[in-house]
Amino acid sequence: MRGWKPAPHVLLLLPAFIVLAAVVIVPLLLSLYSSFTPFRLTRPDSIYTFIGFRNYERLFSDWDFWVAFGRTVLLLTFALNLEMVLGLVLALLVEKATRGQRILRTIMMFPMMFSPILVGFQFKFMFNDNIGVVNNALQSLGLTDQAIPWLIDGRLAFISILTAEIWSSTAVFAIFILAGLMAMPREPLEAAKVDGCTPWQSFRYVTWPFVMPFAYIAMTIRSLDIARAYDIVKIMTDGGPAGRTEILWTLIARTAYSDARMGLANAMSYIAILLSILFTVIFFRQLAKARQQIGAEW
Repeated sequence: MRGWKPAPHVLLLLPAFIVLAAVVIVPLLLSLYSSFTPFRLTRPDSIYTFIGFRNYERLFSDWDFWVAFGRTVLLLTFALNLEMVLGLVLALLVEKATRGQRILRTIMMFPMMFSPILVGFQFKFMFNDNIGVVNNALQSLGLTDQAIPWLIDGRLAFISILTAEIWSSTAVFAIFILAGLMAMPREPLEAAKVDGCTPWQSFRYVTWPFVMPFAYIAMTIRSLDIARAYDIVKIMTDGGPAGRTEILWTLIARTAYSDARMGLANAMSYIAILLSILFTVIFFRQLAKARQQIGAEW
């Protein structure tokens, strides 16, 4: 009896599977297991103590965790809606441009090319209460006579982080919506114009339903980015002042590395992953509905 020989395509894919298992699957399973242990970085042997769902039960009564969870959802909600509105405006303006449209599309993509760490440092300097560009501009225009503590006051710090997120990622919505506008056939718009529709009615009932699936794709991508936001918040405020801008992933990093409670931090991480999956499912369902609507109407 001849020995079993794997198929050529299996042999070709085997190195990729090994790397994937070593880099992704094994660490993922190890972190999942450690979330059921009291694992501390200062006590490596604690990873062998299985405590079941005790870490997860503890998080259900952890006020700091749920505050960070709610703040993450709040950041996600505000950022997504404002980015979509601004991205829609940018896409409409670029789509209406008769000259230099390629240059405008390139300029529109510039913020996406910057690292989130660089964006964090940039906006941290801009919102500095002593030498920041924002305060200097406001004082030069006579809008205020004293420095505004953008990164010291809790609410203002949250607004500053939100501004940085919007500046760096509005282009994602603009690019997807612009792609939808450029792919949209002109016949329905011309028919709406012949029927006497106003520009707002044409946009509301013709243009927006067509580009909505593109907006949902952008929402899916951005929801995953914001749900695991860390770099900008870490650089600008590090969760401060007094935890007023603490979000899930800054809390997870603080729990894992500052407090050395890796098991509890991994439990937080898996709850954060479930949040990301939830938003992804919601947006994909909305995307499917929008596609069905377009298929029925167009």
